[in-house]
Amino acid sequence: MEGMVVKTRTPKVIEARKTILELILAHHPQDCLNCIRNGNCELQDLANEYFIRDNPFTLKVRGLKKDYSTPSIFRDPDKCVLCRRCIDACSVVQSVHALGLENRGVHSMVVPTMGGDLIDSPCVMCGQCVHACPVGAIGEVEEIDKLLAAIADPDKVVVTQIAPAVRTAIGEEVGMKTGDMSMEVFAAGLRQVGFDYVLHTNFTADLTILEEGNELLQRLKEGGTLPMFTSCSPGWINFCETYYPDLLDNLSTCKSPQQMFGSLVKTYWADKMGIDPAKIYSVSIMPCTAKKFEASRPEMNDSGYRDVDLVLTTREIGRLFRMSGIDFDKLAGTNLDSWMGAYTGAAVIFGASGGVMEAALRTVYEVVTGRNLKDVNFEVTRGITGIKEAEVDLDGTVVKVAIANGLSNARKLMDQVRAGESPYHFIEIMACPGGCIGGGGQPITKANTKRVERIDSIYVEDEKCAIRKSHENPEVKTLYDEFLHEPLGHKSHELLHTHYHAKNKKYL
Repeated sequence: MEGMVVKTRTPKVIEARKTILELILAHHPQDCLNCIRNGNCELQDLANEYFIRDNPFTLKVRGLKKDYSTPSIFRDPDKCVLCRRCIDACSVVQSVHALGLENRGVHSMVVPTMGGDLIDSPCVMCGQCVHACPVGAIGEVEEIDKLLAAIADPDKVVVTQIAPAVRTAIGEEVGMKTGDMSMEVFAAGLRQVGFDYVLHTNFTADLTILEEGNELLQRLKEGGTLPMFTSCSPGWINFCETYYPDLLDNLSTCKSPQQMFGSLVKTYWADKMGIDPAKIYSVSIMPCTAKKFEASRPEMNDSGYRDVDLVLTTREIGRLFRMSGIDFDKLAGTNLDSWMGAYTGAAVIFGASGGVMEAALRTVYEVVTGRNLKDVNFEVTRGITGIKEAEVDLDGTVVKVAIANGLSNARKLMDQVRAGESPYHFIEIMACPGGCIGGGGQPITKANTKRVERIDSIYVEDEKCAIRKSHENPEVKTLYDEFLHEPLGHKSHELLHTHYHAKNKKYL
């Protein structure tokens, strides 16, 4: 009430906090050295802050089963502190409702909502629960050992692609400021740990714009299903398959840039380099936990092999760098390798919410009007606002577009489409808040300020690029001249496009 003085640091309050921490620790596995969050754990930090040295309570861990049922995310229920942040992230921020609370009192547990393991729930594997968790109760499935085994195998040629959002955040994992690690130094670091070829997902981001932009124009001209949804975000694809299977025809048939790269590296690139595709071990470095699931989908083997053999998150690459002891302050940068290493500023901005839309508009405008776009900056598509919208005049044809980041915002647009009330022609959807820069595999952060810093870094890189329109990428032009021949052509459909399917389970 008015006039009341609330004291929050008295000896009595501190003692109460300390007792609560001791009670939590009495049920918590004491295996910090083996934990994925060791050194970046709120419980660890609080135990140190409150001088927890000798716990008067007897350690009694439940002995619950770990859940490794998905290729993307694991659960360790014994480490759960019942803060319920993961439930909030999943149900409120993402509107997925894959996690809930079971039982009461000391028997309370966070569990998959449909019972059983996480794979049995409507989880889309976006990984936002990982960012919400203060401890190691949820994390990404680590696969660094698989990479090291491939590097050590003399019969394997280890090739990597780097997603655009990764460079902006990787420095955070090795003690640098957001965006401070250049692409050249990043590439040099990857060569130090043993990658044979360092290429870039940005190459196929540019390619995606050519394929997706032409697909949109084809739908507009021929009366195809509208609005067309982007298909770059696998968490969003999972969400659409689960909750909106009746709208799957609205999805672009384009594979994500990761999977386009995987198809081409074992066909076009392998032939170009004279390398047996059976020896290529294709590794992608992604800001996204759902990419691990995407790479494992049965649809993703159009090259005749598994297109992407391994997906590592930004956090995993950070651990690999720290384990390798690389001194980035003294490391001389190296260029990316040729053929599927060149990219434009339009590809760079794929990492931010609105970036795919802006990149598409840069190309679609010039293709339709035949005129040079003097100002390539579509400021209206930028920012972390949950839903953005814009109109673009293409020589008398007004195209209405919308952009959503975070699945609760996507749900609003999808409900509008389902009700037949959507005014839009083209909708970009990214599963994670802020887009890929806030992906489930990025360095742990709980503040939008860090996401904004990453976005700013992306647009700075875009401005520095000599070429800023996808259709002007010289290596993409060569790809069409030598191999694909034309957007939406036979070879493109064979390698770069796919279809998705309704989930068997019903969560509607």
